[in-house]
Amino acid sequence: INLIDTPGHVDFTVEVERSLRVLDGAVATFCAVGRVQPQSETVWRQADKYKVPKIAYVNKMDRVGADFFAVVEELHEKLGANALPICIPIGAEDKFEGIVDLIAMKAYYYDQDSKELVNYVVKDVPAELQAEAEEWRGKLLEAVAEFDDRLLQKFFDDPSLITEDEIISALRKATINMAVVPMCCGSSFKNKGVQFLLDSVMRYLPSPLDVDEVTGTNPQN
Repeated sequence: INLIDTPGHVDFTVEVERSLRVLDGAVATFCAVGRVQPQSETVWRQADKYKVPKIAYVNKMDRVGADFFAVVEELHEKLGANALPICIPIGAEDKFEGIVDLIAMKAYYYDQDSKELVNYVVKDVPAELQAEAEEWRGKLLEAVAEFDDRLLQKFFDDPSLITEDEIISALRKATINMAVVPMCCGSSFKNKGVQFLLDSVMRYLPSPLDVDEVTGTNPQN
């Protein structure tokens, strides 16, 4: 696996273009405060041009003015992306504690001072977020059910019968087909939400076997 960190600054537009030309998948990072910036739109269009499946990651949830759902809305409005949160934040700004996994319906509370590889504890979804989590999970299930006939039938019959594996499988298929963009959030500097993001990369972005080979032109002929 090769990882490429592409700067978003306009001075590196050509370098970003070259990188996207050979990537199998991308993590588009947005600031929870700055949201979708003009150069973000440029890079997003470049990724669309080369048909690169994407995950959107909203960073800096611990900063003043952080708003995850505002970023989700801007991805819809400014980028025309079918952005689907796969988690929602627990708190924001200095009260950002963790995330709610909408697939497992579990809460992850992070300890930023921990030196352990796994620096979170898993708990039940807090009561004050239960309704909101169920609402966003419903939107997620409705969107991905279109990509799996069995999932669609369960969605209409009894959504509670849908398993985590079925959701992950359908979401992976939809992501690789560039029909949806899974969204997660965190605070990278404080190591909150990073593990969930990495798990999402493995779950939803394609391997080289899932995408077509890169084609090019021989400049000599």
